Amino acid sequence: MIQVGIFSGYFPYDLETTAKTIRGLGFNTVQLDLQFKDIDLSAGQITDDKAKRVRDTFRDNNLPICGISAYTNIVHPDLDERGRRVGYLKEILRNARKFGTPYVISESGTFNTESDWSPDPKNNTPEGYDAARLVLEDLAQTAHDHGAVFLLETYVNNVIGSLDETVRLFDDVSGPGIELLMDPTNYFESHNIDDMDAVLNEVFDHPITDRIKIAHAKDVKRSGEDKSEKHASIGNDDAPESHTFRGVGEIELPAAGLGELNYDLYLQRLSQKHPNAPLIIEHLDESDVPRAKRFVDDTLKKYGI
Repeated sequence: MIQVGIFSGYFPYDLETTAKTIRGLGFNTVQLDLQFKDIDLSAGQITDDKAKRVRDTFRDNNLPICGISAYTNIVHPDLDERGRRVGYLKEILRNARKFGTPYVISESGTFNTESDWSPDPKNNTPEGYDAARLVLEDLAQTAHDHGAVFLLETYVNNVIGSLDETVRLFDDVSGPGIELLMDPTNYFESHNIDDMDAVLNEVFDHPITDRIKIAHAKDVKRSGEDKSEKHASIGNDDAPESHTFRGVGEIELPAAGLGELNYDLYLQRLSQKHPNAPLIIEHLDESDVPRAKRFVDDTLKKYGI
């Protein structure tokens, strides 16, 4: 059966309270965000003892860590900033196994100078692709060298933003250190959201989805009149933008059950290839967690998955 989890970063507490709170809500796995009130896991601060403390705390609460969040703009247009961000991501890859999982997750980034989430013309150029490919090759090699696996999450506004681009990247970077994080909402934009089932089936019909290791559960819908970059207040002033972001332009990305994604089709297709995959709920605040979990659980129960 598919395992239902959540990002730890939606719970802005100390390590022990975070683990107990998530377990109390009925989850049985977690995607780890390296942010807790009582432990510093920022760049240059990860140690063996800290990683063991985090790993053991979640294990003691029957919450195995399925993957580690390392979301950052790996092609940031400022080369010094890019180096800093990629350097921290590689630090996480080197230490991933110490936290109890090989999987470390990020998207491919954008050349937009104002936002990590908005598109940029350079994203769709050979130069942009080559820059992202070189970074991803380096990340895959670093992962492989340290017994880890980098999971690429496709997102429409990034360099790797479509099924075709994802397939191309995996053809070009074919080593063992890179696999796929599946979030189907990230494949939709204004020109294809009205063909939702066709897009979902196209994605899951492709052999690339054999490489899925973890899946996400949020939602997607048209944004209406508000075309700005949208961020939510989630009760955590220290939350990274990856947790507050709710869409930009024509597309909004709310919590599971609050949009238009065909969850029945999504979860049936996911379970056909990955019947025990971790499914991680996101894009919500703590108060909405019980509703979102019920929605996901009820859909899974409907099909016995």
